[in-house]
Amino acid sequence: MEFLKIKISVFINYLLFGIMLNSVGTVILQAQRYYGVSASSAAVLEAFKDITIAVVSFIVASFITRIGYKKSMQIGLAAVAIGCFIVPSIKTFIAVKLLFAITGASFALIKISVFGTIGLITKTEKAHVSLMSFVESFFMIGILSGYFLFSYFIDDADAASGRWFSVYYLIGAFYLLALLLVSISPLDESAAKPEPGMKFRQSYTDMLKLLMLPLVVSFVICAFLYVLIEQSIMSWLPTFNNKVLHLPSSISVLMAGIMASSTAIGRFLAGVLLKRISWYICLTVCLFAAAGLVLIAIPLASNAGPYEIRTWADVPFAAYIFPLIGFFLAPIYPAINSVILGALPKNQHGTMSGLIVVFSALGGSLGSLITGYIFQHYGGQTAFYFSLLPIATLTVALFLFQKMKTRHLIEHTLS
Repeated sequence: MEFLKIKISVFINYLLFGIMLNSVGTVILQAQRYYGVSASSAAVLEAFKDITIAVVSFIVASFITRIGYKKSMQIGLAAVAIGCFIVPSIKTFIAVKLLFAITGASFALIKISVFGTIGLITKTEKAHVSLMSFVESFFMIGILSGYFLFSYFIDDADAASGRWFSVYYLIGAFYLLALLLVSISPLDESAAKPEPGMKFRQSYTDMLKLLMLPLVVSFVICAFLYVLIEQSIMSWLPTFNNKVLHLPSSISVLMAGIMASSTAIGRFLAGVLLKRISWYICLTVCLFAAAGLVLIAIPLASNAGPYEIRTWADVPFAAYIFPLIGFFLAPIYPAINSVILGALPKNQHGTMSGLIVVFSALGGSLGSLITGYIFQHYGGQTAFYFSLLPIATLTVALFLFQKMKTRHLIEHTLS
């Protein structure tokens, strides 16, 4: 099959970064247990990850095609592998912060490169939307795998146990294998190369001009709001399970994996469904369903008390229900990313991917910080009710994005 090796490599890269990036929710919980820091202090880990993603994306987005997508992926994988082998021997909070910063910087390279690569190996808009959904579903599989990996190494009985750091040795080995795979995967990047003689200053100017397009502005708002919603829930779900539902730490982490698995299933199904129906109708229905699930699930947690967990049947019903929100949120991010990239020429995909990463990172960081603040001062139920506000705002933003997409298509056809 054409492009098989590079597709497998892209899937694995996204899976591994799903493990590392979204381990932040688990590590937020462990930081409170192991280091004794407050919820708001632990929330800073999200900022170390996301702000680094945003900064590095902004710096490299306009000229990443000069570096090359394949070479950028190699750099990102190698950097995280090194960090994973160093951190377990240090075990300080600052070392964990730096590891998330390295992971964020590397993911900036990976995500821009992956989005650019998808544009090179697909030929139609529907094929682009479908492959994007499958790639993002592997990210969610990575998140789910991470919950299982970390929960295995967590010691519920001893909060001061550093056993959980050993998981990084295993993850580092996986990154080295991924580095080998991408190195042997062929990729023709000639269609993405910048025009000969284009200066770096011109590249940044073009990126700013791109950001001034109404279609891009409407998309950026959607991407920002979506990631704010997703990360505010996903990063704090282990803590919600532990502090509000009173589940043991390892079980809290495992139960958070339900959101990752439901999101992965949602994205796999979206990869098939979006070939047949309108992306806008699908996403709007999903947002209404997600809001309804919040209103149903959170009240179920109001009467939760300490549980003695011997079997999965002992886990409270609320712990199973709320994470299913991932299924309804699942199609939104890959679909809007695909729509905006499909509306632009291939030589602008690298720059646009950089903008996607920047504003996604900012949304994720802000969402986690806001949720951490509300969680600490007003409780976990109020913090998760907060998601209704950005869900409502995203519904309006999505309508505007669809209008801008139609207008852009008409203008492009007329010109």
